Amino acid sequence: MNEIKVKNSLIKLQQGDITELETDVIVNAANSQLIMGGGVAGAIRRKGGPKIQEECNKIGSTYVGGAIITTGGNLKAKYVIHAVGPRMGEGNEDEKLKNATLNSLKLMDENNLQIIAFPAISTGIFGYPIDRCAKIMIATAKEYLKGDTQIKRVIFCLYTQSDFDIFEKELI
Repeated sequence: MNEIKVKNSLIKLQQGDITELETDVIVNAANSQLIMGGGVAGAIRRKGGPKIQEECNKIGSTYVGGAIITTGGNLKAKYVIHAVGPRMGEGNEDEKLKNATLNSLKLMDENNLQIIAFPAISTGIFGYPIDRCAKIMIATAKEYLKGDTQIKRVIFCLYTQSDFDIFEKELI
């Protein structure tokens, strides 16, 4: 099973390249300086063009657990939410990942947007375990969607089949 209904919304899993999705928003697994280097950020920068990094430079930075929104540049998505997840070992990582997810969803409502796609935040070079990531991000999305929101769809876009399988176990 790769989707569940929560109140008036849908949580869906998808395997593939997040930069190819036609959504209102894709989420960048960002660093607090908002510098788009490698991983998901690098892919977004390459496909989205320089405008995204330019907007990040104007904003400057955000905190671990925080999220900011920029244009989607040349991407199919209209916007990019840059969510800063924790580095493994820095302390209080689970709470910071929950906040990065929650603050992204709040930005959706603040900007009247309906479809968002998340990667597995912090599981790349930040070293966060994928199983803990799946548990926290899915639980946070489920809880948020039970409230008053106009979000219609939350997609977790996983690049590999193994990551998809871990998220699928957590979704049920």
